[in-house]
Amino acid sequence: MSSEELHAPRERLTRQTVAMHQAIVSLREELEAADWYRQRADDCDDPKLKEILLHNMREEIEHASMLIEWLRRNDATFARELKEYLFTEKDIVQVEHEAEGKG
Repeated sequence: MSSEELHAPRERLTRQTVAMHQAIVSLREELEAADWYRQRADDCDDPKLKEILLHNMREEIEHASMLIEWLRRNDATFARELKEYLFTEKDIVQVEHEAEGKG
């Protein structure tokens, strides 16, 4: 891991903070890759290449989902927020208002 990505000296960070950083950076990279593949697929004129690009996009989304689950399992704040906002059909802003006691 590049020390330039860290905002504090690595030796001052806990192992958990470094692991969280690794997961978050990896999640960002997976989401960026999914975005790139989707854009390339939209721009692609070859049907077979488009199929491959969309397959690759789905793989990156799978990887991102695995990282999100790791974050949920390893950080209580992530766990609480994901439980609050995921897998509900409610309006997302309404969920926030309810969590703040405004709903």
